[in-house]
Amino acid sequence: MGEKVVAGAFDLSERRRYREKLVRCLAGLERLLAEKRFDRPKNLMGVEIELNLAGPDGMPRMLNGQVLERIASRDFQTELAMFNLEVNIAPHRLGGRVFDRLAEELRTALAYADRKAGEVDAGIVMIGILPTLGRDDLVSSNLSEADRYTLLNDQIVAARGEDFVLDIAGVEHLTCTSKSIAPEAACTSVQLHLQVTPARFADVWNAAQAACAAQIAVGANSPFLFGRELWRESRPPLFQQSTDTRPPELQAQGVRPRTWFGERWISSAYDLFEENLRFFPALLPMCDDEDPLEVLDAGGVPGLAELVLHNGTVYRWNRPVYGIADGVPHLRVENRVLPAGPTITDVIANAAFYYGLVRALAEEQRPVWTRMPFATAEANFDAACRYGIDARFVWPRRGRYGGIGEVDAVTLVRDELLPLAAAGLDAWGVEAADRDLYLGVIEERCRRRVNGAAWQAATFHQALEQGMSRDAALAATTRRYAQLMHVGEPVHSWPVGLPQPAPLG
Repeated sequence: MGEKVVAGAFDLSERRRYREKLVRCLAGLERLLAEKRFDRPKNLMGVEIELNLAGPDGMPRMLNGQVLERIASRDFQTELAMFNLEVNIAPHRLGGRVFDRLAEELRTALAYADRKAGEVDAGIVMIGILPTLGRDDLVSSNLSEADRYTLLNDQIVAARGEDFVLDIAGVEHLTCTSKSIAPEAACTSVQLHLQVTPARFADVWNAAQAACAAQIAVGANSPFLFGRELWRESRPPLFQQSTDTRPPELQAQGVRPRTWFGERWISSAYDLFEENLRFFPALLPMCDDEDPLEVLDAGGVPGLAELVLHNGTVYRWNRPVYGIADGVPHLRVENRVLPAGPTITDVIANAAFYYGLVRALAEEQRPVWTRMPFATAEANFDAACRYGIDARFVWPRRGRYGGIGEVDAVTLVRDELLPLAAAGLDAWGVEAADRDLYLGVIEERCRRRVNGAAWQAATFHQALEQGMSRDAALAATTRRYAQLMHVGEPVHSWPVGLPQPAPLG
């Protein structure tokens, strides 16, 4: 969304001018694509991780401003609520021992951040949704102290015109309302960036859309919200409902939600930017002085500021990104599917699986998206979010007769997708030691049928059986999770339960 956003009301003329600028930006993008002005292949990847702040009791701490002051690094930034931070790792070239290097950088960064948070009696917890969050924690007064968050909240609330309704039926059923977008802050995720050329963009995006159900199945880590056990990965329904600008009447008319899986396979990056303009009204109609077409006429590279800002308010699970580095424009696919955590090893394993699988799927002679309806990919994503590692998918059959059939997620990942991911990592030039170590983590999760969500749910239920109240069991589960997260062994190896007999809660 950008850092420097000044809150204020927008009048009708500003909205009209912004729409006109968006059209000119889209025309500028089309020209850049036609003139082949984009960066050449660099095999660059990047990682961002959203984090939670919690105290020794496992409860959220609204202290990100104080913690960031102490960290004093541009690698760490605010996120939506005061209990959130985000860490950004500089882009790396895919190849060699890149995943081990990334893991070491993240360990160093998070250990430092955790020490600094400890100075204000808080700590870093890397988890999809902090289980101890209560409804009173997710209110507008706990949004981070930055104009852009206040402004985004005000514009989404104004567009909706009424309270947001959260209604998620999973293992248990949660229904409640919110007067702000603050519940969205409960969702802390990992964003994986991949720079791609325009010619490769559609194949990579389509591959990422097909792959995201498998990513969630093995990586789910968000089973709790407001004391309820919901989906194994509850972030997607929560994110959609907490940012939904559509009142029920517009939902009934089929208007698209701003948090969106999409509805079709694409043939160009242009398709996604064009859809964003066609389907989604501007939330932040702030105009830049640049005229993108005049800049192009003069031989320059336009920033496309309005297009970039608008794109940042449409929450696709695989988002197209336009950027400029060293004066040269580039495109990225931003994969936003995964929850944070449980450990750095798990995060890097998820990343290795993604980058390998997407490369292999994008280069198949008969790509999966030519053999599977888009609606099937969306249904697989939904099943993965609901059931995690126990999900069942519909997937193209191998062999001469083809067609699609139902398959257990673990079987699909272990027998078909992990070998593809290994081949993809080989194609990137990743060393065998990195490939085998991190894909081995995914294989072990499949063998033991354990991911972060499965561990959280099993530990919580064991605490209940030992006599704890629900709130005490969630807090104890969170504390144990944080302890094991900092030890750093991957989640498939974590012992279920609390380390000693639980006292009565």
